[in-house]
Amino acid sequence: MPATIERVIESQAHDLGGFEVRRLLPAAGRQMVGPFIFFDHIGPAQFAPGRGIDVRPHPHIGLATVTYLFEGEIVHRDSLEFVQSIRPGDVNWMTAGRGIVHSERTGDALRRSGSRVHGIQTWVALPRSAEETEPAFFHHPAASLPEVRSPGVVARVIAGTALGEQSPVKVFSPMLYVDLDMSADATFELADEHQDRAVYVAAGHIELNGQRFTVGAMPFLEPAATARIRALADARLLLLGGSPLEGRRYIWWNFVSSSRERMEQAKNDWVQQRFGKVPGETEFIPLPQKPMPTPTLL
Repeated sequence: MPATIERVIESQAHDLGGFEVRRLLPAAGRQMVGPFIFFDHIGPAQFAPGRGIDVRPHPHIGLATVTYLFEGEIVHRDSLEFVQSIRPGDVNWMTAGRGIVHSERTGDALRRSGSRVHGIQTWVALPRSAEETEPAFFHHPAASLPEVRSPGVVARVIAGTALGEQSPVKVFSPMLYVDLDMSADATFELADEHQDRAVYVAAGHIELNGQRFTVGAMPFLEPAATARIRALADARLLLLGGSPLEGRRYIWWNFVSSSRERMEQAKNDWVQQRFGKVPGETEFIPLPQKPMPTPTLL
């Protein structure tokens, strides 16, 4: 392995009743990259008419969820009464803070006709000073995100800063999150402006500093290492990272916190149904017996 690559995480695909999800974070020996503490690659999947995604209402604390699609559409509903369809290139950023509940489903029209879905869902852990912030929801349409173009490359800054650009998404700590669309034989130089950096291959094949990677691989770069990416075929990558957060974080089910006591409070609040309700939703997921089972959507 080149000295510029710290480690490589290879995802395992899990079938969730007709579509695949690959989980990369948290991983053994590497809980986070920058503030990113959870990373799921969804699909690509084809749903037959009458089928779709149905993520029932569930709670979060201490984090922000970020949904970004390459294909398809997901309808978000939350306990703040936001209802929002997310489409390719849009960013849904939901700050859980002290507590929020949301659901994610395929919309009625696409459920009737059948649809495809392909995208990335992540959790961004919040700094300790922001873990109990007021919950909030923000939607940023694709056209609002800055793009940087070079021959064979389109880089879209999803959140944080990169390539001299800043996303309009409000973040709580310095971060890197870029959608990199590369044509075959195109090259891209990844600057060392962020301390933690990783590259995820969502589609295609690449060469990174002389080592080849394909779909499902997430190489982590050494701090300050130079990184030259070459697309061996048309490729779709996610660049992610940022500044490490202070201290460790605990994860249990859909909760993230720097405090074990706060985690226990959140569990009890969910059992006692003290979280908010999602208007129009009636289903309730009991607190699981085992945390963080095989991959589930956010």
